[in-house]
Amino acid sequence: MAWVEKRGTKFRVRLRMPDGTVTTDSTHERRADATIRAKEIDVEVSRDTFIDPRGGRIPLSDWVPIWEQTHQASPATWAAYRSHLRLHILPTLGPLPLVDIRRQHVKALAVALGKRLAPRSVTDVIMVLSMILQEAVEDRRIPFNPCRGIRIPKGIRAERPHATADQVAAIVARQARPSDGLMILTAAYTGMRWGELAGLHRDNLDLNLGSIYVHPDVGALHEVEGKLYLGPPKTNDSVRHIRLPRFLTNLLATHLAEHPHDTVFPGARGYHQRRSNFNRRAWTPAVAGNPKQGIPPILPGMHFHDLRHTHKTWLIEDGIPEIAQARRLGHRLAGVRGIYSHVTEPMISNLVDALQRRWEATQPDRPQRAVRRLRSVA
Repeated sequence: MAWVEKRGTKFRVRLRMPDGTVTTDSTHERRADATIRAKEIDVEVSRDTFIDPRGGRIPLSDWVPIWEQTHQASPATWAAYRSHLRLHILPTLGPLPLVDIRRQHVKALAVALGKRLAPRSVTDVIMVLSMILQEAVEDRRIPFNPCRGIRIPKGIRAERPHATADQVAAIVARQARPSDGLMILTAAYTGMRWGELAGLHRDNLDLNLGSIYVHPDVGALHEVEGKLYLGPPKTNDSVRHIRLPRFLTNLLATHLAEHPHDTVFPGARGYHQRRSNFNRRAWTPAVAGNPKQGIPPILPGMHFHDLRHTHKTWLIEDGIPEIAQARRLGHRLAGVRGIYSHVTEPMISNLVDALQRRWEATQPDRPQRAVRRLRSVA
């Protein structure tokens, strides 16, 4: 049972905990307010909803390690969480006890971050803080999550660029290493993510069937804190078989016959490639061009990931059913559409045939080359 004690000019609400210790729940200016709180505590205790005030007095900086011990996430996600905590959350809110973190603290943090980060980044930071404080709610350390309901202005997101088949061919033509060009071509004609391509093992490439398998355990290359390792792809739906158009199967067969490495698209020394090195060495010079050398840009500002946007756009242009698009890209259709839609073999055949025709349209001298080959045989 809770009671009220006068302490100087103020009134505090006291209660005895189950372990026999006596603690202070709150302090009030008026006795009437303290009395009301004491009655509220008696009701909460009887309903087993009372929150021990001592649990929320732990500083956020001390609660985070406790939260980390049981929270489950991938290594890459942990790296992002710890970066947000180290750079943005703990320097500002770390010294505050959990019970002292108010909604205005969170909103002030969001406003300050918005002056130097993109809206998406601000949202990610507040999301991490909300997860940590929600766990404190579930652990009955604080009564509510001060992050709940806070909205971050999204701003205007620029539409990402996508390439035509001719532009992809032009980017490929600028590659000094044929392997880099083939990797770009494969990305454009399969919609695979960077990690899925950079980590692709030759055992997961079936040249007889003309198919790539994204493995559930080692289907993607990850880079966390400078270290490369093979692990699961982005989501469970990313585990999939990707059928290849004929031209790409032939190019990949020739490519694998020319190098002995297990990785389909190895770096110069035969090991996995780093995304930053690939962008600096191969991708950015190709799309940005070099005006000083008279090399015009193709699609300045385009990212390697935009090849997924490109592939999706091609599938839409070719009238491929939405369910086939989603399965190829490793997505899942939401709701009834995903439950009642199914991919059939005719859908897959139409898809790869459309990609084959798109590729052939970028080869204007293909008939002439065929004639030359026939003449040489004759």
